Amino acid sequence: MATSLPFRPLRIVLPGGSGHVGQMLARHFQLQGHHVTVLTRGPYSAPWQTVHWDGVSVGDWTATLEGADLCINLAGRSVNCRYNATNRQAIYESRIQSTQLLGQVIAGLSTPPRVWMNASAATINPRALDAEGVDLPVEEAAFGCKETTCSAGLQTGCRVGVLAHTSLVTSESATPMGKMEEKPSNEPWAGRRGFSARVARDWEAAFFAAETPRTRKVALRSAVVFSPVQGSAFGVLSNLVRAGLGGTQGNGRQFVCWIHEADYARAVDFLVAREDLQGAFILAAPTPLTNREFMAALRWAWNMPNGLPAPAPAIRLGALFLRTEPELVLGSCRAVPERLLGAGFDFEFPEWAEAAEDLVRRWKNRE
Repeated sequence: MATSLPFRPLRIVLPGGSGHVGQMLARHFQLQGHHVTVLTRGPYSAPWQTVHWDGVSVGDWTATLEGADLCINLAGRSVNCRYNATNRQAIYESRIQSTQLLGQVIAGLSTPPRVWMNASAATINPRALDAEGVDLPVEEAAFGCKETTCSAGLQTGCRVGVLAHTSLVTSESATPMGKMEEKPSNEPWAGRRGFSARVARDWEAAFFAAETPRTRKVALRSAVVFSPVQGSAFGVLSNLVRAGLGGTQGNGRQFVCWIHEADYARAVDFLVAREDLQGAFILAAPTPLTNREFMAALRWAWNMPNGLPAPAPAIRLGALFLRTEPELVLGSCRAVPERLLGAGFDFEFPEWAEAAEDLVRRWKNRE
């Protein structure tokens, strides 16, 4: 069952909505007849309204939230970069500060948004491995509260010390059967080891700690969203496949957590329409698969039977030249959308092979 949004036009505000996912959602809502406003550091030409904000200070942009139906916060510096000290600080602060700012503003509005959604990621959960070292499926219930409130008094989907968003899960962070250790740090972005966990914990904790009793809150723990557009994750991987370089990456045993853009948008609609749902939800297809299987299905969709493999050392070297982090490819995530499925959501593309074929077909139609 996939619930649609109400027929009446909604006022929807997307802070940080100028990126890939934000523009996809803006188009989706615009086509449904809703009024969309994107809060962006650099306003651009678009068929929807764009308003300047800096994600740090209160300004005229706050008027867009007064009486809005929905706010979806997607703000945050891109993680597609080298994790040097400067970038780590920007990644951390851009997420925490913008979330805290929105919480303060929404709490003070006369008519706050009915729903506030905040970006998160499916890689929130620590990896759990079986006796053979293979990832076990991880659901929302394995990490954080599921009921309306937890012992800390925060809303659904949080707990004291919750990991809320990590853009990568490295082999260093994998521990048997989901056990986890955290190392203290004088600075939340200090050092590579544990950085993503600290960003995760503080980001979602800031979201759920905001006192907004008149606004329902949902954390979107999203997998990688695949869209048939240049510059997206699908575009990058497709270019590799078409160049004959789309073989197994690393050892190929790491799990890939993904979601088709159509299901991402439909899941957001579903969560907005279901007023009985709040807290943290994994937005990912119910069938994560290994990198070896993932790349084979993508090659099949592009009718490219072969592809040169990329061993881990080659990926690390390439990432150095491309100024990105190798663990964005080598990290493993096997998240399963237990709460979304339990609420009755029906995926249009539950299997990667069918999703890849649809994305390739749409890519070719645009060429």
